[in-house]
Amino acid sequence: MKRNTFLQHLGLLSMGGTLLPHSMFGQLNAEPKLLEAIGIQLFSLPFLLEKDFRQAIAMLSRMGYKEIEMYGPYPFSSEAAHQRWNAVTPHLGFSGSGYFGLSEKEVKAILDEHGITVPAMHTDLVTLENHAVELGKAAKSIGFKYIGLPAIPDERRKTLDDYKKMADTFNAIGEQAQQEGLMFYYHNHGYGLNEIEGQIPFEVLIDNTDPDLVFLEMDLFWTLAGKANPIDYLKKYSGRYHLMHVKDMKEQISFSGDGGNSSQWIELFPNMTTVGNGVVDFNTIIPIAKENGVKHFFVEQDMVQNPEIALKKSFDYLSSL
Repeated sequence: MKRNTFLQHLGLLSMGGTLLPHSMFGQLNAEPKLLEAIGIQLFSLPFLLEKDFRQAIAMLSRMGYKEIEMYGPYPFSSEAAHQRWNAVTPHLGFSGSGYFGLSEKEVKAILDEHGITVPAMHTDLVTLENHAVELGKAAKSIGFKYIGLPAIPDERRKTLDDYKKMADTFNAIGEQAQQEGLMFYYHNHGYGLNEIEGQIPFEVLIDNTDPDLVFLEMDLFWTLAGKANPIDYLKKYSGRYHLMHVKDMKEQISFSGDGGNSSQWIELFPNMTTVGNGVVDFNTIIPIAKENGVKHFFVEQDMVQNPEIALKKSFDYLSSL
């Protein structure tokens, strides 16, 4: 499906740009870039990071990436998080995560050497609930401000009541995070976007959280796969979304079910593509995201093959906007 057709399906209006005339000042009169700092979620290149963290970070720096979002577990993560991770890694083909066997000091030195910052990191629910102090200490070492939950465990989102209870949990996590000088955010997957008993679980969750304590990260791919309109949510929850996963689709596609389990997510991995190569119109979505509070944009193409090529293409496309 072509971009214009895709936008018509979303019911969006394209945002036309105006070319500035040439002048004696040359580049001084050029239009500013849409994104000044482009980030990347490290789950896009876990194999390279596991092989050589320093070289992988150096590669990202050469490409032009300025920010990263890390994924756990970390040395300070809950035992439950490590157990879950160890159970799934044989199927992934890699086991590296967090600091990839390095100390916080070593990680920070490598990032500083290459001019890369860490605004945010994903971690698990149990760690968020019970290890706020450890997260605060790590933040002081690494420099991150946001701590995020990448997904709600299956067993804690079966019913609308579960989502209401999770809202209370999120408020408590957000309050603890605030006490440590951090900001808590939730990264959506495709579940919770279809009605249950006449209500959208995702909206029940967000409507029952404190906007001063709980923030959001929109994953464009999973939002669209869940048959939701990303621009509608950016506007509905204006100011709540501080982060975004910039992900493209080869063609508009949705889950075979309700998006409620990892097997449905994995089914759609082949439909991910480099940013700018698919149907998502970032020229429209990114300006609206910025207008409504999004501050950090992270390219993500989960475990992409040939990241040396794919991630460079994504960066170059976003830099051209």
